Parts: sequence; C-alpha cells; structure tokens
Amino acid sequence: QVQLIESGGGSVQAGGSLNLSCEVAERIFHPISIMGWYRQPPGKEREFIANIISAGSTNYAASVKGRFTISLLINKRTTTLQMNSLKPEDTAVYYCNVLYNGDYYWGQGTLVTVSS
Repeated sequence: QVQLIESGGGSVQAGGSLNLSCEVAERIFHPISIMGWYRQPPGKEREFIANIISAGSTNYAASVKGRFTISLLINKRTTTLQMNSLKPEDTAVYYCNVLYNGDYYWGQGTLVTVSS
C-alpha cells in the first residue's frame, strides 16, 4: 500500500495561483511509473488534469493546458501542480494519483476554491 500526502489547496480569487504538492509518504522499492492529478468539481465526475511520466514527459487536459504545470521533484517521489490564471470553473477537489509497481493509488484529495 502506498500512502500519498497532498497539500496546497485553498481558496483564491479568479486570476490567482495555487501550488499543489503530492508526496509518497513512505519508502518505496520500485520507481514510480506515473504521477498525476485529477479533480472532481461539485456534482461532476472525476476528470483527468495532468500527469508526468518517470522519464519526464507530461500530458495535460485541454482545459488546463497553458495554465497548469506539473513537475516531478528530483527525489522522484513528489509531484507538484502549479496552477495559474485560476478560474471559478477550476473549483474542485484535486486528487493525486500514482502508478506504482503495477497498481494505482489515490491521495485523500485537497479542495481548491476559486471565487469570481
């Protein structure tokens, strides 16, 4: 079992920025294949936001491309999501997701609220 610790959520006005972080809590014995972020807006399904492959390539949803940047820290156990030019429609619970040793794991979620 892999525990993920998320941080960085909060409230911000439209146009503002937030930085989310997700760290693997314990020692791991295999490389993490993919680290990524999903979000679930109020009353909607969970949706893909961005991910980063261990080799460094990234993927983004069209709705956030150019505004959000996903990074993998040098320790290879922490990913960050820099969110700029936030919009009210970015309001959601944001979840970290990792693919490790063939299994997917989810963080507990962190709430991001963007007011107009």
